[in-house]
Amino acid sequence: MSGTYIGLLVHFSIVILALVRVMLRPHREPTSRIAWVGVITTLPFLGVLAYILFGEVNIGRKRVARHREVLSRMPGFAKCMPGDESNFTAQIPSEYEHLFRVGKSISGLDPVGGNKGRLLADSNATINEMVTDIDAAKAHVHLLFYIWLPDNNGCKIVEALKRAVERGVTCRAMVDDLGSRVMVQSEHWKAMQDAGVNTCVALPIGNPFLRPLHGRIDLRNHRKIVVIDGSITYCGSQNCADPEFLVKEKYAPWVDAVIRFEGPIVRQNQHLFASDWMTYADENIDHLLQQPISVPQSGFSAQVIGTGPTSRNSAMPEVFETLMYASRRELTLSTPYYVPDESLQHALCAASYRGVETTIIFPANNDSWVVGGASLSYYEELLDAGVNIYEYVGGLLHTKSLTLDGQITLIGSSNMDRRSFDLNYENNILLCDRKLTADVRERQQQYISMSNSVTRDIVSSWSVPQRLWNNTLAVLGPIL
Repeated sequence: MSGTYIGLLVHFSIVILALVRVMLRPHREPTSRIAWVGVITTLPFLGVLAYILFGEVNIGRKRVARHREVLSRMPGFAKCMPGDESNFTAQIPSEYEHLFRVGKSISGLDPVGGNKGRLLADSNATINEMVTDIDAAKAHVHLLFYIWLPDNNGCKIVEALKRAVERGVTCRAMVDDLGSRVMVQSEHWKAMQDAGVNTCVALPIGNPFLRPLHGRIDLRNHRKIVVIDGSITYCGSQNCADPEFLVKEKYAPWVDAVIRFEGPIVRQNQHLFASDWMTYADENIDHLLQQPISVPQSGFSAQVIGTGPTSRNSAMPEVFETLMYASRRELTLSTPYYVPDESLQHALCAASYRGVETTIIFPANNDSWVVGGASLSYYEELLDAGVNIYEYVGGLLHTKSLTLDGQITLIGSSNMDRRSFDLNYENNILLCDRKLTADVRERQQQYISMSNSVTRDIVSSWSVPQRLWNNTLAVLGPIL
C-alpha cells in the first residue's frame, strides 16, 4: 500500500469523522449543520481545522466544572434576599408576568420590586457618575468589563479605585482577557494591583496555540457590571473607555446607554458578578450575598438575566422572541450587530404583521464588516413585513435596548447575533416601569432623529454583486 494511498485514506477518514461530529453534535440548528458540512466538504483541510477551532461551544471541561461547582454552593435566591421575601415581591401586570418567568428559567432569579433607576446622559456622564459613586463607597466596589482601555475614562476609573483602596474599601476588578488585553498589559493594571485592588482575568487565553486543546479561544465574557456597596449597580452597553474608542477610532464615537439602579435588583447583579469572580479568583465572597438589605418603600419591578455558554442553549434568543411576541402596540429595538436565527427574524416580522409599530435601529457604519454585511441580507424581509429600519449616522450605535408597549424595557450587553446568543457571557436587566421605559424610548427616538430611513427602494437598488456578498455572509452566519 503506497504512502499516497494511506495519506488519502487518513485524510478521508478525518473528514468523515468531522462530518459525523457535525451531524451528531446536540443543540445545533439545521442551518448550522448545513453550513459546516458545506465548508468541510468544499475545503476539507481548512474546513476540518476551522471546525476544530470554532465549530463547537466549548470553554473547557475544567472551566465548566469550576463554574458549576461555584454555582452549586452559592446561596439560593431566598438567602440572597434575606428577610421576608414578601417585602421584595414584584408587582407586574398579568399580561407581562410570563416575560419574567422566562428570565427566571434562565438565571433562577425572580423579579424583585422596589427598585429605582435613572438613564444616564451619555458615555462620559456615565463614567463620571461611576467615579462619584466609587469615591463615596464605604465597603466594596465590584467592576466587570469586557473592554477596559487605558484612555482618559479608563484611567479615571483606575484612579478612583486606588483612592477607594486608600480609604479601606475592598475593590475587585475583573476583565475579559481578550477584550481588555491592552489594559491588563499596561502599567495601570499593575499600579492597581500594587495599590491593593484585587484583580482577576476572565477566560484567560494562555498560550494561543494550546488554547484550542482546552476550549474555544473566542468564547468571551462580554458582561459590563458595576456594583457599589451592594446598594448601587449599573447595567448597559458601555465598556470602560472613551466614546472616541481609540482602538477603532474611525467608527467613533461609540454611542451607548446605561442605567444606574438602586434597590433589590443590585443584589441580583451582585450574584452574577460573584459567580464570575469566584470562578476565576480563589476567593469566596458568598457572604456578600447574605448581608441584610434595606426594605424598599416603593419602586418598579426588575430582573437580572445572565446568559452564556454554560447557560441553557438558546436562552437569549428566547428572551428576545418572547418580548417580541408579547408586543401589542409598539416595539422598538437598537442593536449594533444583527445576525438572527430564523425564529428571531420571524418573531420580529410577526410583530409588524399583526399591526405592532415595529422599529429597529442599526449603525450606518459597522465596525464588523462580516456582521454588517450579513445584517443587510435581512433588510428585505423586514421591510416586506412593515418593519421600520433606521441606520444611525452619528457614530457607532452600540446601545442594546428594547422597549415594549411603553412599559417594558430590556437593557444590557446582549447583541442580536450568534456570538451573543451562543459564545458570550452576557448580562441584561428586564424591567417594568412606565417612566423609565419612556426615558429609554425617548433615547431611542433621539437615535432615530440622527438616522437615515432605509426604504424598499434603497434595498431594491443594491447591485447583484452586493446582494450576493451580503447573502453569502448570512449563509456563513451560523459558523462565524
